[in-house]
Amino acid sequence: LFSERLAEHSNLSSYMKDDGVIRIIQMRGNKIIKVSPVLSPDTPPIEIAFPQNCNGRTQYFKVEVYGHIVSGIPGLQLLEGVPVCGAAGDQQAALLGQGCIMPGQSKNTYGTGGFMLMNTGSEPVLSKNGLVSTVAWSLREGEAVYALEGSVFVGGAIIKWLRDGLKLIHEARDSEYFARKVEDTDGVYLVPAFSGLGAPFWDMYARGTIVGLTAGSGKNHIIRAALESIAYQTDDVLKAMSADMQTELSCLKVDGGASANDLLMQMQSDISGIKVIRASNSEATAAGAAYLAGLSTGFFKDRSEILKLLCDGGRFTPAIAPEKRTSKLAGWHRAVSACRHFTEGE
Repeated sequence: LFSERLAEHSNLSSYMKDDGVIRIIQMRGNKIIKVSPVLSPDTPPIEIAFPQNCNGRTQYFKVEVYGHIVSGIPGLQLLEGVPVCGAAGDQQAALLGQGCIMPGQSKNTYGTGGFMLMNTGSEPVLSKNGLVSTVAWSLREGEAVYALEGSVFVGGAIIKWLRDGLKLIHEARDSEYFARKVEDTDGVYLVPAFSGLGAPFWDMYARGTIVGLTAGSGKNHIIRAALESIAYQTDDVLKAMSADMQTELSCLKVDGGASANDLLMQMQSDISGIKVIRASNSEATAAGAAYLAGLSTGFFKDRSEILKLLCDGGRFTPAIAPEKRTSKLAGWHRAVSACRHFTEGE
């Protein structure tokens, strides 16, 4: 779009080399000062090279106007000269879009997968529990903000599988209708490890599993178990983040298509034992990118002005007894263990 070549550090901030070790880039202002291993603390830092502009200098996106749209781009003629600013990775932008500007604040995006980030402040936290450290954004010189990230492979995609694979529902929204027809799953657990398990397990050999079936199990139990699987996987990541941050979370902000499902959001609150706050704007990523642009152009004076724009789209609080939560989580963990051992001996 413009003449200089720039590297956007929230996207390139965590990466994996051929040795399988994920590393994080640590910033100071717009300078890379350190490259640290994330999942293997004994691996030494390494040197890496990034794109250079025409002057031979590496540039990194931060909150500023770093270029303007050049002339001659087909379809963008009317945008010639418009400033380009506010670039961020998908989930990092959603973190800001949800107003998670303080350390310890977290959000989860329920898309085809599940993507949870927690603001860790001005220093990266190197996870000991299967998560990835990343640069969230940098608002000005010397002010990089970091985050922990955990990705679930199959989130809302399980609803698509119920519809297109099993033909149990006609539309995605039907999942809530049928799941409400039963009080619980009657001991049925569905682990959607169709392509292995993501965070915090990172087990490529795990396989999708349904356990706990009896002669009394029906399609409504399976549908409800599918919805619960999204909440259970989210809780696994949430617990890993709490362990890394050495603190208990009291609130989770949520967005994404599946967050419109009231039953799922109540399940999440019940299973995790925390308050769940749904954004009124489910497209938090777009909002976060717009907020960054507003900060860079001076439209917003500071982050506090962003918080004034945020509105709740619904709040959910735990409604089950702690004993029931403990029992349900124990069953889930047994189901996960079963799916991880299924391919043993092959």
